[in-house]
Amino acid sequence: MRGGGEVGISGIDEAAVLARVRGGETAAYGELVVLHASVAKRTALFLGAAADADDVVQESFVKAFRALGEFREGAAFRPWLLRIVANETRNAVRVRGRRARREEWAALPDELFDPAEEAVAAERRGELLDAVRGLPAQYRLVVTCRYLLELDEQETATVLGWPRGTVKSRLHRALGRLRTQLPDREVQR
Repeated sequence: MRGGGEVGISGIDEAAVLARVRGGETAAYGELVVLHASVAKRTALFLGAAADADDVVQESFVKAFRALGEFREGAAFRPWLLRIVANETRNAVRVRGRRARREEWAALPDELFDPAEEAVAAERRGELLDAVRGLPAQYRLVVTCRYLLELDEQETATVLGWPRGTVKSRLHRALGRLRTQLPDREVQR
């Protein structure tokens, strides 16, 4: 931590960048865009934006910029931004209409998966993704945030707009369902 702000993954003091933006140096916002664009796009993709992911991310950054006056000083920027991305993704999916879930998952490029994931047989990966797709929406969202986006409980709660206890209980229930559907697979706790 430098100067009381939260230092991002790249070493950028986000609070200092936000203070510069609020002080009129709007070009500094680009530092936050560069830092968070990748996770914002993964979030949009995993939550169903598919081909609309770039548009969702762009609109989310614009909305976040316009709402900086409402951003609570000292709070973490990434979960706040990802909540906006999640809301924009829901809007885009609603506007686009309901496409087959299979198309949404097929649209994900392979490079989004961890290289270790590539070592897993396509059939096993397909079974797991089918099982996750088959979960009720509330369970699918929490599994996506925690394991596909690798958010912690608090970040997941912020992104989904749920209390932290709700995240814990829904994740527990979702993993229980996955264990039942995939009894021969190790499902994380």
